Amino acid sequence: MADIERHWNTPTGFKAAVESAVPLPQIYNSLKDSKQTLVPVGGPCSRQLTWYECGPTVYDSAHMGHARNYVTFDIVRRILEDYFGYSILYVMNVTDVDDKIIRRAKRNYLLQQYERQHTDSAQVLAEAHTTLADSVAAQSSKLSTAQSEAESARDEAKAARSQHLKDASKKEKLAKELETAVLQEDLKLKQLQSAQKQLQQKGSQASVPDILAIAGDVMGDLLDKQQGHTVTDKDIYRQHAARYESEFLEDMDALGCRRPDVMTRVSEYMTEIVEYIQTIMSNNMAYESNGSVHFDTQAFRDAGHVYGKLNPWAVGSAALAADDPDTRQGNGEKRHPTDFALWKAAKPGEPSWDSPWGQGRPGWHIECSAMASRIIGQQLDIHSGGEDLRFPHHDNELAQAEAHYHTCGCQQWVNYFLHTGHLSIEGLKMSKSLKNFITIREALASDFTGRQLRLMFALSPWDRPMQYGQQAADEMKAKETLFRNFFQNVEVVMRQHNTVKHRSKWDEGDGKERGLAKNIQQAQQRVHEALLDNLNSKAALDALLDLVKDTNKYLADRQGNTQGPPAQPFLVRKAAAYVTRILSIFGISAAAPDQLGFGGEAAATASASEGAAKYLDAFALFRDTVRSMAKGNKSPGQMLAACDRIRDETMLELGVRLEDRGDESVWKLEDPAILRREQQAKQQDAAEQKLKKLVSAHSKKQAELARLQKLVQLPSIQEAVKDKFSKFDAGLNPTHDHEGNQLDTKAAAKAKKVVDKEKKARDGLKKMENDPELMSRTEAEVKQLEQEIEELKHMPEPKACNGAS
Repeated sequence: MADIERHWNTPTGFKAAVESAVPLPQIYNSLKDSKQTLVPVGGPCSRQLTWYECGPTVYDSAHMGHARNYVTFDIVRRILEDYFGYSILYVMNVTDVDDKIIRRAKRNYLLQQYERQHTDSAQVLAEAHTTLADSVAAQSSKLSTAQSEAESARDEAKAARSQHLKDASKKEKLAKELETAVLQEDLKLKQLQSAQKQLQQKGSQASVPDILAIAGDVMGDLLDKQQGHTVTDKDIYRQHAARYESEFLEDMDALGCRRPDVMTRVSEYMTEIVEYIQTIMSNNMAYESNGSVHFDTQAFRDAGHVYGKLNPWAVGSAALAADDPDTRQGNGEKRHPTDFALWKAAKPGEPSWDSPWGQGRPGWHIECSAMASRIIGQQLDIHSGGEDLRFPHHDNELAQAEAHYHTCGCQQWVNYFLHTGHLSIEGLKMSKSLKNFITIREALASDFTGRQLRLMFALSPWDRPMQYGQQAADEMKAKETLFRNFFQNVEVVMRQHNTVKHRSKWDEGDGKERGLAKNIQQAQQRVHEALLDNLNSKAALDALLDLVKDTNKYLADRQGNTQGPPAQPFLVRKAAAYVTRILSIFGISAAAPDQLGFGGEAAATASASEGAAKYLDAFALFRDTVRSMAKGNKSPGQMLAACDRIRDETMLELGVRLEDRGDESVWKLEDPAILRREQQAKQQDAAEQKLKKLVSAHSKKQAELARLQKLVQLPSIQEAVKDKFSKFDAGLNPTHDHEGNQLDTKAAAKAKKVVDKEKKARDGLKKMENDPELMSRTEAEVKQLEQEIEELKHMPEPKACNGAS
């Protein structure tokens, strides 16, 4: 995109900051699509930053795509505040007045009324089939339009590149985004077609709730068109928005996100929004039309401003603005296709407020410009949001603010625009409109803890797309385990160390202490460089993980050689303290300043470890003694089993992990839930191994039974070879061939081999003669194994114990 002209004015003192001997952090700025040195509005020496974050539109439950955005920017915020020492005024809005909220609240209300009033499932089914068919036809047309626009864009991009035109990169970027739009429209069509298929499979037996569960979205849209104007109670909309706002804030708390310093709610800023629009109109960059007010993009350009700073290639694209109601609205009232609504004239069945232009409500884009300006002013350091907000939302925000502050000479309302990369699932961004999302609550209830999600997002660059799937989850869980085991190992070293008795002098022979000290310094330098370079939490975590591995190797070397010098606990603690500090900055650890590790539940338990240590040490010593006695006894099984029960049941529920190290045991404090999950995994593995052995034993026993059954069905030897021989001597050796001719010596020898083979095949019959119940016993053993296999297959998932036994 080197040939796309991007408009960005460097902040005051920018050149001095870039040339400074003390580097300031660089951050990826969407206004330039490159990394730029972060210089506050107050200059390079200022430690004050202002930040406006686009908050949620509270019309439904927050999903993992939202978690990606808000947790990621919480990590970025923490790095700037807690590592680099900036004081940030952090402002976040809540959109509680919006087309999506109005549509969803009305739809839900009308569907509830519809379900109460319509009990004839046949009638509802017929209406659902008709509505889905209409929706499929409409979506097919929408897809066709998107495909046509994407194809034209591809042809134009190809031609521009072949002709080396200046705007080739701009056209290629547009073509790429339109191709993504085609995939999204195609997914929507497939979802509608899938709903049709589900409805057909349900058939006439479907109940009204079943039908609405499948076709409720399209039925709700139809009801909105037919009856939406009758919904006049404002409380319906406010209660809907309030419910999901509360849920969103609870989700953010569960994910460990810091609350904003200021939270602005659209419904509380109507006066300020109206005044903001009036200023834009007085600057001749907006116009009224039939009770609505539209932003005049052409007048904005004529006044010397640039429209579409973030995504200049997207300006004018119908497909990329398709989901923006402010651009779609009032096409017959707008002066230019790219104009968009600042104020929307009231419609029946929608909440509205007073304004100089009559009853109405704000457009989506104006709220952020007005509220951010009200709190922060005419220049923001940082503005952030998801990648999908770049155009048209953020580009329109910029235009509105510059138009509002036009008389002040404002050409750049925001200095740094930050956008998180999409969280994708199966190649497409996770989104409510695409219905391919997993809610935050579903993820926390089934797959992850809040810390794990934060770690997963921190392991991905904040400004790059991220794929949601098993691979990312597995990587995150493996690294969480590595950190947890490291902290526990360090705790054991600290607890077992006796400063008076143990040698404190570093061993200079192998230089391991000096090497670990150097590793700590290198990790600190790597982390610092990573955070200076675009607040790269992934690279910083990689440096921490290398330090963890280096420290673990040092401990293994020292603890593995009982005749050598001991591990130096103060040095090991230094490594763990630094790892804890950086994890705490990222919000991954909740440890107090004087604690090591992840903090939280395990840390709360650990805070009592000093008082409990002598009791736990005494128990560990008791167990060691019992194990030693049992090993010296002729029947140690019961004593060892008792030891294992204490380890696997009693101590598990106390949050204590007991590990055997040779003839000694060490204890580590752990979250009981983690221990239960580990125990459950072990039980599951043991069950799988047992099933594998049973299947193998059954296969062998089945083969043995088949062999016995075959044996009893064998004819006598004379009967088996009657087609070859007719007479035999007393030892059953053939003397004549099947025609009655006496066998010569050579032929008799050959015949004997044939008979010997038959005799060998019947060896098992002698065993059966000596053991008449062999057959029935083998049959019973096969049945018993089959029963055990079936029982094991149908056993419920193994559960860890819920208490000591």
